[in-house]
Amino acid sequence: MNKIKRIRNFSIIAHIDHGKSTLADRFLEITKTVPDREMAEQYLDDMDLEREKGITIKAHAVRILYKSNDKNVYIFNLIDTPGHVDFTYEVSRSLAACEGALLVVDAVQGVQAQTLANIYLALENKLKIIPIINKIDLSQARPEFVSDQLMDILNVKRDEISLVSAKTGEGVSKLMERIVRDIPSPKGDNNEPLQALIFDSIYNLYRGVVAFIRIKNGFIEKGNEIEMMAKNVSTTVEEIGIFSPKMTSLNKLSTGEVGYLIAGLKDVQKVVVGDTVTGANFKASSPLTGYREPKPMVYCGLYPVDGGQYELLKDSISKLKLNDAALYFEPETSPNLGFGFRCGFLGLLHMDIVIERLKREYDLDLLATIPQVEYRVITHTGEEILVKNPIDFPTNIQLEKVEEPYVIATIYSPDEYIGSIMDLCTEKRGEFLNMSYPSPSKVHLEYEIPLSEIIVDFFDLLKSKTQGYGSLDYELSGYKKSDIIKLNIKLEGKTIDAFSLMIHRDKAYRKGRELTKRLKELIPRQLFQVAIQAAIGKRVIARETIPARRKDVTAKLYGGDVTRKRKLLEKQKTGKKKLKKVGRVEVPSEIFRTLFEIK
Repeated sequence: MNKIKRIRNFSIIAHIDHGKSTLADRFLEITKTVPDREMAEQYLDDMDLEREKGITIKAHAVRILYKSNDKNVYIFNLIDTPGHVDFTYEVSRSLAACEGALLVVDAVQGVQAQTLANIYLALENKLKIIPIINKIDLSQARPEFVSDQLMDILNVKRDEISLVSAKTGEGVSKLMERIVRDIPSPKGDNNEPLQALIFDSIYNLYRGVVAFIRIKNGFIEKGNEIEMMAKNVSTTVEEIGIFSPKMTSLNKLSTGEVGYLIAGLKDVQKVVVGDTVTGANFKASSPLTGYREPKPMVYCGLYPVDGGQYELLKDSISKLKLNDAALYFEPETSPNLGFGFRCGFLGLLHMDIVIERLKREYDLDLLATIPQVEYRVITHTGEEILVKNPIDFPTNIQLEKVEEPYVIATIYSPDEYIGSIMDLCTEKRGEFLNMSYPSPSKVHLEYEIPLSEIIVDFFDLLKSKTQGYGSLDYELSGYKKSDIIKLNIKLEGKTIDAFSLMIHRDKAYRKGRELTKRLKELIPRQLFQVAIQAAIGKRVIARETIPARRKDVTAKLYGGDVTRKRKLLEKQKTGKKKLKKVGRVEVPSEIFRTLFEIK
């Protein structure tokens, strides 16, 4: 049997916390890929954040050698993927490098919203899906019930569903035999021109960009002249190798194999995830199709607390983007915050993870502004303006309409929480689309909801109202006309751009009251009275006043006529009036940090 027939490339996909990483651990353990003394829970989740939060953030590739019952040794290229809706782009990148997918479903929770989303991703990529029910060792497990769900969704027979316990190892050996039997070997020709898909990359301080590749056609050897087709960059291969699970160098990678490539490129802009690597002399006629491009949904400004760290922030974001293709950024300036970047993310969790990684991995102290979505503004002349930053919202021209992005939200939950979920969706300006019952006790709801209502606290509120049983998936559906306005915050009549935000008119008053109250608590007292106002255009909708700091100018007086005391108080009053005209309210950076902190 030739080498390509013995290769199996597959991903593990599932809803968050259904046991993907634990199943990957058992594969590593059974095949002795990792020595027993080095083995740890969630072995592939090597980031501190992943272990702290108990979730997979990055897709992780590993090569496993498995000796099958037919006495042949098979090469498993396994990619463990994230399960949270914010990291769907990581899943799509992994699936582009595979022929099969292990769909893991919790035997207690059953099919969840993200389970369905991953099924559709795998079907789009024409992958062979092996359905697996995990955690069958738990006392509350319902394998029969969950099997019925999977039979309906995937149109499979009961005996095609593998029952395993990733924790105890029960059923995992049988599953590995199924991988050999059911997942097809890669297609491709070793004699064709080189075509390798870059499905991920990282930056090494000493070696430069490390590209993770899947060879679709041809082969690659150390010392070869290669070309990145999208960027038209030519270079020489310094090192190639595999993940076993640590990086292990080889002399050659052939069709169907997954590994890494180092070409000494220090400029991170020259390597693009999704690009195709080909030979410089024996070129492929066309690039590979790759995977769907991620589109940022949430935007916020990132600024260094210390202005001297701007260049470090710029380099750090560029390097992080190598490892995170969905991260978008462009330079921006703010009168209050200085130089920074307008960054785009796939959701709030994605935003939190990126900010935390920048702080930990690059020792940056950052300020993040209020998260916003991208609005579409149509002027009376028909011109279309995309607004990612409230500062860019046009105010001096006549507008035809403002459109905001909407998503189709898919919610899975036990049916006793229907009323609470519907109330939540209505409160968030959602429009009911569909309701179905995949099983007698489970309800599947579809709502069209503005993205701005989803990104902040919707997921937390859903979990609260369904006692943790509800699950959410969402997909951008397009833009709709909406009554969106720009809410300005003014200090002593001067607009503070960094505090501005775009919001639906119905929610502007409540948000204005909330912001002015918080600022009253945060801004230190001045020697004069300070007015904090929330305004839509010229109309003030909320106001708070910070009283002047009092100084007892009469403390030095004792005895004498009362008119001396009055003179001093009048003099103080006149001085405060004059100071109010020329005085400036400085907003300390700590206030931005506290105000923009996401609870």
